[in-house]
Amino acid sequence: MGDLAKLESLYPARLEVQSISISYGGVRVVENLSLQVGQGERVAIVGPNGAGKSTFFKALAGLKPVQEGQILIHGKPLGTHKDCVAYIPQREEVDWRFPVTVQDVVMMGRLGHIGWIKPAAKRDIEIASTCMEELGIAKLAKKPISDLSGGQQQRVFLARALAQEPHILLMDEPFSGIDITTQEILFHLLDQLREQHVTVIVSTHDLNMAAQRFDKVLLLKHRLVAFGSARDVFTPTAIREAFGSQVLYLDNAVVVDDCCPADEHNHNHEDP
Repeated sequence: MGDLAKLESLYPARLEVQSISISYGGVRVVENLSLQVGQGERVAIVGPNGAGKSTFFKALAGLKPVQEGQILIHGKPLGTHKDCVAYIPQREEVDWRFPVTVQDVVMMGRLGHIGWIKPAAKRDIEIASTCMEELGIAKLAKKPISDLSGGQQQRVFLARALAQEPHILLMDEPFSGIDITTQEILFHLLDQLREQHVTVIVSTHDLNMAAQRFDKVLLLKHRLVAFGSARDVFTPTAIREAFGSQVLYLDNAVVVDDCCPADEHNHNHEDP
């Protein structure tokens, strides 16, 4: 991240999303979405199932094309900066039976620096080792990922993302199915990334976590419902617009029953 300070001075808005629309399976999943995220901000994305959150992440990671609009990072089109964005998908999207070790997975984060042919340099190995140490998985380095618990697997993929040395880290439902210990490790790491001015964008179904532990919240339901501080976003009007009758208010907490579609138009065409 040697050029990060220079880029920050030139482009204070690290990420700019300019009127993008994204389709999946012939259905418009994200519609005319615009927002700006500054350097080092921690943003939570919330919304009902099928609202376009995973599709939006894939577009930010360069894995899914946008039909309209553009995504800029440091003022330049997505893909201009090598290894600038690291993406951790939902655990359900990963084939955990693939025969690789923890160390193999973490070293994949260095491929953009090493290339597919050259052997790993000493610095690449050291960075991967440091990332495993930080996440408490160094002793698991030689274990197959299929032998790990859900929380351990999540740490492995986070270590891989950190080894990439990204400017922007995207995490799709990283807190789903993990224990409290792993959750606190993740937040401790997010605090460290904030100090390094790394922008972090996370999707979550936990509205109270989003309100308490993130700088900004994006409320998404195929389009931007609201974006800003939790106080400005989590208004009764905005929450009901996104979740409909699924919302309950209990002792200053917001509870969402997200097991079923919010309405008959809630698309299940989004990525599984």
